[in-house]
Amino acid sequence: MPPPREKLFATPDEAEAAFYDAFERANLAAMMAVWASNDDIVCVHPQGPRLVGFEAVRESWSQIFASGARLKVHATQHKRFDGQSVAVRAVLEQVSPTGENAPVSSISATNVYELTPGGWRMVVHHASPLADPPAQAEEPVPAGHTLH
Repeated sequence: MPPPREKLFATPDEAEAAFYDAFERANLAAMMAVWASNDDIVCVHPQGPRLVGFEAVRESWSQIFASGARLKVHATQHKRFDGQSVAVRAVLEQVSPTGENAPVSSISATNVYELTPGGWRMVVHHASPLADPPAQAEEPVPAGHTLH
């Protein structure tokens, strides 16, 4: 069972900013504070399986953060779809290890937020490598490896 929520995200944009902040800081508690705490949430990391439910999503982020690798994540090309109780953000994530001249991976991500009694919470994060990445030197991701 997830801990009680301390942070109220008043807008989907606040929840989105908190998601990417927690991602870059590899902060599991902050990451899971963004997510809705029900068994209907879904997360698909690049080249990873479809994960359903709070515990499965939490465990995936725990494993990613436990690897010790710190990533820079810059979301660009934002497309926004806002409803009264659901908001969708389609973005292009530029993901790279920290450090100068680190290779950048381009990821297409869709983030879905739902207005809950506790504020806006993430209910879906689906990230996939771009089929035709931008022309730049990139190291291939080994088969079976989850980028995030």
